[in-house]
This record gives sequence, structure tokens and C-alpha cells, in this order.
Amino acid sequence: MGTRGHGPTSLPPRPVKLTLSRRFRFAGEIRSWVELIGKRLVSLVIVMSVVGIIVFTLMYVAPGDPAGVMLGPEASPDDVARLRHQLGLNQPLIVQLGRWSFRVVQGELGESIFLNQPVTKSIAERAEPTLALTVLGMMVAVGLGVPFGVISAVRSGTVIDQAFSTVAVLGVSMPEFWLGINLMLLFGQHLGWLPVAGYTPLLEDPRQWFRSLVLPALAIGLVQSALIARITRSAMLDVLGQDYIRTARAKGLMERVVVYRHALRNALVQVVTVIGVVLAVLLSGAVVVETVFNIPGLGRLLITSVLRRDYPVIQGIALLVSAIYILVSLLIDILYVYLNPKIKYL
Repeated sequence: MGTRGHGPTSLPPRPVKLTLSRRFRFAGEIRSWVELIGKRLVSLVIVMSVVGIIVFTLMYVAPGDPAGVMLGPEASPDDVARLRHQLGLNQPLIVQLGRWSFRVVQGELGESIFLNQPVTKSIAERAEPTLALTVLGMMVAVGLGVPFGVISAVRSGTVIDQAFSTVAVLGVSMPEFWLGINLMLLFGQHLGWLPVAGYTPLLEDPRQWFRSLVLPALAIGLVQSALIARITRSAMLDVLGQDYIRTARAKGLMERVVVYRHALRNALVQVVTVIGVVLAVLLSGAVVVETVFNIPGLGRLLITSVLRRDYPVIQGIALLVSAIYILVSLLIDILYVYLNPKIKYL
């Protein structure tokens, strides 16, 4: 009587098949991710190589001479020639490029001509203000742009939508340096709430560190938040008109659930693309904003190096920025697949 398949050792075959199917599917996903990351790393090497060659060539053919800048206008031609020989600047372009490429492959970016220290150390000393400014600016841009875009789309055609759209257009048209100067005049000079210039390291005084970056972060973040708001509004309007949104509303779901759980997640695919572009713009905008607010970051280091013809530092910063762009692109690709599993790159 107990032999009709109900014993404790009898296992139906279907769960075994499902388990094997899931294992194969998981292995395929892991392989796809490894291939995707591998391709992006290969593109990282290619892009950095192209950027390095272009920057090196431009620095070689650009007017000006580091030796002449170092010695000053009173230096004799013999002294300039002697210093050029010591720095290796009198060698052909292909020789200088080859020596520089060989050092980069070994992980060395060379020696700064004017700072008399490795380029990696020069960049590391100036990286904290720029990275902190970029992160805070991104927080301002995303924290304001996405909610304003969602509200504007949900209230489409109302006074709120018109007001937000007008502010967004003005924000996109506003130069960052002009906004920064006005923020300095209002909150720094007239109200005296925040410092107008300078930078305090994070480990030295966290409170003063944050206060020193509020105005610069607002200067670069508010402008980019306007762009994110416009793209978010456009993406949300497109998603809110889809059939599945009308079906969700017809089922009696709360409007908050429909907007944030169903509509916003699908609209974020377009918004993430813009956020990646905004990050690149923030890095470039930090050059101007750091000059306006007298922040000793990579932007000011780059400008100073260009004026002094400090080629190794310029090339090192260019390689760093290109690497950040590629890594951000990889992160965006990963977010694409997370937000919409239907997207496949392979």
C-alpha cells in the first residue's frame, strides 16, 4: 500500500529541470556580464591611448616652451637649449611619445616639470576638492531635477508645470560662472552665510568643508538640474501615456504607486543617460567654478599647467578624465540592464 510514489524518497522530475534551467540561465548571465565588462575595459585602454596620443601631439605642436617659461624672459638661448636637453624636449616627437607611453604602461605618469614631484602625487593632492565638488553638484542636480521633472509631468498643463518649465529653460541658459558670482554676492557678501572662496579639507574640519563647497556645488548643480528636469518631464509624459499605465489606474492603484513604481522606473532609462552626460559636464564645469571660488582642485591645476606648459601634468589629467568617462559609461550600461532587463548588449 505505501508503494504508489508517496514515499519520502520520491522526487518529481520537474523541479530538477527547473533548477538546472535556472543554473544555466544564471551562468549565462554571469558570462554576459563578464563579456560586457571585458569589452568596456578594452575600450577604456583604447580611448586612453587615443586621448594620450592626441594630447601629447597637441602639447608638442602648441606654441610655447616649458624651458623658456621656467627660466624666464631674461634667459639666453644657450640656457634654454641646455634645459630643453635636460628635460628631453629636444628629442623628436616619436621618441618622446614612445618614452612616455612606456612609462604609462608601467604605471608612471612622469615627473611634473614645475612642481618637481610625480604627476600621480600632484593629481592625488588636488583630487579631493574636485571629486567632492562633482559629487555634491551631482546630488544637487539629481535631487532637484528628477522630482521637479516628475511633478511637472504629473501636473502637465497646469500653472506648476508652466512655472517649472520656465525655470528649467532659464537654468539651462544660465552660465555656471555667472550663477556662481551671483551666489557669492548674495549668500557670501550681502548675507554673510557662507564663505565666498577657499577650501577646507574634509579631515581638517568637516563642517567648514561642507560650507566651503555649498556655493560651488549649487553653481554647477542648479544649471544641470534644469536639464535633468526637462528630460525627466519628457520621459514621464511619454510613459504616462502608455496603455499599462491606464490599466494600472483602472485597477484602482493609488496615483503615487502608479507614478513612482510603474512610470518613473521606466522613465529612468532615459534619465540615466542624461545623468551620465551631466557627470561629464560637471567635471568640465569644475574647471571654471574652481577658478571662480579659488578652490585648489584639478581644474586649477590643469589651467596652471597649461599656462606653464607642464606637459606631464596635462597628459595625466587628460588620462584620468577619460578613464572616468569610460567607467561612468560602464555604470550606465549596468543600470540600463537593472532598470530594464529586456535591454541586451550582447
